[in-house]
Amino acid sequence: MELAKLIKSSQGDLWLSGRNDHKLRQMASELGLPGDQTFEADITDPFQVQAMSEWSGTPDIIINVAGIGIIKPLEQLTYEDFNTTIDVNLKGTFHVLKSYLPGMKAVKQGLIINLPGVLGKVPMAGAAAYAASKYGLNGMLKSVREELKRTNIRITNLYLGGTDTPFWDEIDLNVQRDKFVLAKEAAKSIWFLCQQPVSGVVSEMVLQPFNHQAI
Repeated sequence: MELAKLIKSSQGDLWLSGRNDHKLRQMASELGLPGDQTFEADITDPFQVQAMSEWSGTPDIIINVAGIGIIKPLEQLTYEDFNTTIDVNLKGTFHVLKSYLPGMKAVKQGLIINLPGVLGKVPMAGAAAYAASKYGLNGMLKSVREELKRTNIRITNLYLGGTDTPFWDEIDLNVQRDKFVLAKEAAKSIWFLCQQPVSGVVSEMVLQPFNHQAI
């Protein structure tokens, strides 16, 4: 929400998508967005993501913050937990790239911001499924970046450490959220990436809490 507020306040043309239509419409109301600038879609369904791309057209910037966190020791991790994590965090981004890159290639420009997170580079106990999805995301995005080197399409990866957002509400882990990066500050970092000149690309950026700097 904090990021959406920043983009809206800059007069950016903002389009929102997510799995919960009620939350989307609530956000749109708070931001003063027309209802037709929200789209309910499940990122794990390639057909829904394709429909989303047809709805939105080819945006200048895609900010992909979709993700799920299941943190459990391996012996407690179920096959469903593992598959769901891969489906959302890794395959979901694959569906976004497949649906949106052709349009960006046609206009020869665009910026895609993804959040592999710190666990896309540094492992953590209890995060086998999550780290697998984020390490895979890191590798996939870097490979796709190699394919895009002769275009003006940019891919930026933000390695974000612990951030005080609702993401942590359902995670059974003893963390000090009062020492996390504030949601407003994380939003500012993404907004900063959106404003970078097209003559260059910020390939990676890392933002972490002071008390837990892993990279």
